[in-house]
Amino acid sequence: MTDQVHGTHDFAEDPRNEQVLIYVRGELKRRPEATVSVLDGGFVLGDGVWEGLRVHRGQVAFLDQHLDRLYEGAAAIDLDVGMTREELTRAIHETLDANGMTEGVHVRLMVTRGLKATPYQDPRVTIGPATIVILPEYKEPLPAVAQKGIRLFTVHVRRPGPDILDPRLNSHSKLNDITACIQAYKAGADEALMLDPHGFVATCNSTHFFIVRDGELWTSTGDYCLGGITRGNVLRVAREAGIPTFERNFSTTQVYGADEAFVTGTFAGLVPVREVDGRAIGDGPRPVSTRLRGLYRELVDRDVAERAAGGR
Repeated sequence: MTDQVHGTHDFAEDPRNEQVLIYVRGELKRRPEATVSVLDGGFVLGDGVWEGLRVHRGQVAFLDQHLDRLYEGAAAIDLDVGMTREELTRAIHETLDANGMTEGVHVRLMVTRGLKATPYQDPRVTIGPATIVILPEYKEPLPAVAQKGIRLFTVHVRRPGPDILDPRLNSHSKLNDITACIQAYKAGADEALMLDPHGFVATCNSTHFFIVRDGELWTSTGDYCLGGITRGNVLRVAREAGIPTFERNFSTTQVYGADEAFVTGTFAGLVPVREVDGRAIGDGPRPVSTRLRGLYRELVDRDVAERAAGGR
């Protein structure tokens, strides 16, 4: 992979990942052998929930918040995870320990409904327990992403309301976001800016979106986006720092006139946005974004320190 910026999830390939042990249904397997059945509900239908986790100093940052979201999502789709939070936490750390992983690691935690008797959507044809996969990788965001910033393109694909597909559900089925992503990169951008059903800015296809106007921090109401862990923590540190912070409706017109813009996500943290729909955002330093990036890093450090002190 090159250092050309294509989005917040760009990374440099690491040969160590070929030998990483992956947790699959209670067993640790090398990457080539880490497989699930073609009759697994996640493969057949995208029937499952997942989390992306970041490892720092041997700890999973904000693990409690991630598990809250995972188990809430599982309950929403009537999926029995089959493991308690404590058991799942232990499995995550056992996987990391088996690989000797302590830093620069991203983990994909996936839970699907499990093996099906036949490829059909009805959960009642499931014949086994949930499939749990813990996939750790050595994966760091490219420095060029944070240095250059990314370009967004407002796509026609909208974020749906909860009566169609609840956007707060972090499900395996991401086709809505994938089609938005495709439209954005076909237009020459790095990521998609998505609107809600009313035409207000909602979120991006894989990250959350913020703007800064006259020293104020704005993001969407949250009604049409995933309850982002990084998003929530950035809002927290902004308010603690006394930055005027608003979760509100706003339009692309207000985006084009913003002083700063950035996106947030577990993998890359805070990443500046340099352009939206061909309009350059801001024409100088990004003081609010830069300050928030530092405050967020401090919060990550505090969280992992507390987890370490508490014995995980």
